[in-house]
Amino acid sequence: MQNIKGKVVAITGASSGMGKVIALELAKNGAKVVLGARRTEQLQQIVEEIKSKGGYAACAQIDVKNKSDLVRLVNTAVEEYGKLDVIVNNAGVSQLSRIDELDVDGWEEMIDINLKGVLYGMAAVIPVFKQQQSGHIVNIISTSGIKIVPMQGVYAGTKNAVRTIAEGFRQESDGTIRITGISPGVVKTNFAENIKNKEMKTIIKDNMENLAISPDAIANAVIYAISQPADVEIGDIVIRPSKQN
Repeated sequence: MQNIKGKVVAITGASSGMGKVIALELAKNGAKVVLGARRTEQLQQIVEEIKSKGGYAACAQIDVKNKSDLVRLVNTAVEEYGKLDVIVNNAGVSQLSRIDELDVDGWEEMIDINLKGVLYGMAAVIPVFKQQQSGHIVNIISTSGIKIVPMQGVYAGTKNAVRTIAEGFRQESDGTIRITGISPGVVKTNFAENIKNKEMKTIIKDNMENLAISPDAIANAVIYAISQPADVEIGDIVIRPSKQN
């Protein structure tokens, strides 16, 4: 935990769910957090909550579908705290349906946020990390890509694309920039709210009621990964309910 103190961490999708809890737990452990999301009011409330407890936090309104917004998030961190140590690419969306239902809009939304949003985060941060000669990229992925099931084909595809890209980056890296993938299973969040398919929405909500683990578990995994010494890279962490198939 000593390695966390004073680290500057940018987090996308930070206004609720896993992103919010990751931000709160990092701040509690002495990190300086820079929160990015679309909902300004929620972001400001979290910043105030962290500051009221003696922590350090800033925020920027961003949409990960826009490259320039990710650059602004990174710049906010550097301007506010003089550096950026970690980016947590957490923003994600899920539209679950059969592929032959042809929810092309849903596919594009998942590709734009889950895949391109992560790439834009990496593109924004890599020049800063290269200049600093250090940095850490943490991608929040999903167990959906590990176990392929009906209704999740395209969603799992976007998550596995991130996994593949991260492994390619790891092999190209000389070790100054570390990369970690964290794949949560069923976690208690408001993730189901955006799902248009009513049947899948009900199934996911039931799973959350009966199975889900606390988002604290994911925050602890982030803390574990980024608190390692500079010469240690945590590659992939799969973290799910012990009862999950």
